[in-house]
Amino acid sequence: MVARLVIAAPSSGSGKTTVATGLMAAFAAAGLAVSPHKVGPDYIDPGYHALATGRPGRNLDAYLCGPDLVAPLFAHGAAGCDIAVVEGVMGMYDGAAGQGELASTAHVAKLLRAPVVLVVDASSQSRSVAALVHGFASWDPEVRVAGVILNKVGSDRHEALLREALEESGVPVLGALRRASQVRSPSRHLGLVPVAERRADAVESVAALASRVRDGCDLGALLALGRSAPSLPGGAWSPGSVSSPASPSSSSNAGRAGHRPLVAVAGGAAFTFSYAEHAELLAAAGADVVAFDPLHDEQLPDGTAGLVIGGGFPEVYAPELSANEPLRKAVAELAFSGAPVAAECAGLLYLARDLDGKPMCGVLDAEARMSERLTLGYREAVAVSDSVLAVAGTRMRGHEFHRTVVAPGARATPAWGLHQPERRVEGFVQANVHASYVHTHWAAEPGIARRFVERCAP
Repeated sequence: MVARLVIAAPSSGSGKTTVATGLMAAFAAAGLAVSPHKVGPDYIDPGYHALATGRPGRNLDAYLCGPDLVAPLFAHGAAGCDIAVVEGVMGMYDGAAGQGELASTAHVAKLLRAPVVLVVDASSQSRSVAALVHGFASWDPEVRVAGVILNKVGSDRHEALLREALEESGVPVLGALRRASQVRSPSRHLGLVPVAERRADAVESVAALASRVRDGCDLGALLALGRSAPSLPGGAWSPGSVSSPASPSSSSNAGRAGHRPLVAVAGGAAFTFSYAEHAELLAAAGADVVAFDPLHDEQLPDGTAGLVIGGGFPEVYAPELSANEPLRKAVAELAFSGAPVAAECAGLLYLARDLDGKPMCGVLDAEARMSERLTLGYREAVAVSDSVLAVAGTRMRGHEFHRTVVAPGARATPAWGLHQPERRVEGFVQANVHASYVHTHWAAEPGIARRFVERCAP
C-alpha cells in the first residue's frame, strides 16, 4: 500500500500544478520517496514533477489506457515509494467530452481509492468559498474530498474569513498560499514550457514552489491524509509481463540470446513528449533503448536498428534542427534503408520535407507549417493498414495536441482512420515508417512495442 493524494481543483488555473509540484518537492526535501503522477495525456507537467522528485513523472489516463489499467500503472510507478502525489486535470469532474466522468480527476481518484485535496482560487471570494467546496465535496459521494488548500489568498484578514467560512463545510483547510507572481512559469499553448527548454529556471521555480508549500501547508496533516488511503486490489502493471520478446523459434532475431537491437529515442529540448512506459516496453520486448538529441548529436547512436521520435515543440527549434544536416541525412538514410521508424506529432514534422520553410529530414513528401488553430482532443483511431506498430484493424485511443498542419495530411496509405470528433484519415505509413499526429499510450496495446522490436531484426 502506497500513501497517496490526488490534487484537484474546481477549474483550470486554480493552482493545481503549483500545489502538486510544490508538495512533491517539499515531501522529497523532507526525505520521502515521492512518486509523481498526472491525470490525463499531458506531457509537460510530468517533467516538472520529475524535477521535483527525482523519479519519472507518469500519466494516469483512463481514456487512453482504459479504467482497468489506471490502478496497475499507478502501482507500477509508485512501487517502493513513501507517498504518491497525483495532479489532476482541468476541473475535478471534467473528463473526456461527452463521456461522463471518464478520464476526469474524480474518476481517477475513485479508481485509486485516494483522498482528494481541492485547490481553490480564493482571490475573488470569501464566504462563498464554503458553498463551492460543499458542492464539490457532495456532488459524488464516492469521491472523498478530504481537505482544501486555499490559493491566491490576499492577506491575513482574507485568510481568516475563508477559514471561518469553511468551518461550516466540514472540509478541513490544510494550507493557504499567498499570491506570488514571482514563481510563475512561462507557458505555451495550454501548458508550461517544458523543463528541458528552461532547466536552470525550472529548478529555481520548483525550489520556490517547495518553499511556498512548506511554509503555507500542513505537510504532516497532508502526509497523514495520504496514509489514510486503503489498499488497492490487484497487482502492479509490469512491462515484462505484457511485452516479452519473441521466442527463439521466431523468425525475428529480437528475442535471441545475446542479440538486443538498439532503438534510438529522440529527446532533448525539441522532443520532450514521451510516456515513461514506452521505453520500458521497448526494453522488455528485447531492445536496448538509447536517447539522443537531434539538436546537438550529429549522428544516430552506433548500431541504431530502429528509431522512435515522439512529440514536442520542434517549431521552436526549426532553424537549429535544420542546421544539423548530418543528423537529418542519417535519419533519412535509416528510414530509406527499411529500418522501423515510429514518429508522433513533432516526429512527424521532423520527418517532413520542411517545417516553416526550413529543410527537415525529407523522409515524407509533405510540408509542415505553423497554424493559428490549436488542434486538441481525444481521438478514436483504427489502424488503416499493416505497419511497424500495428496490424490493420487495431483499435487505439489517442490524443492530438498541435498548432501545426501538414500538407498533405495523409498519403495513399494513412496511419489511422479517426472516428472522433469527425471521420477522416491521418498520417503516413511508408515502408517501415509510421508517422502521425496522434499520440498513443503503448501500455494500452503492448503488442506495439513487441512488434516494433521484432521489425528491428537485421
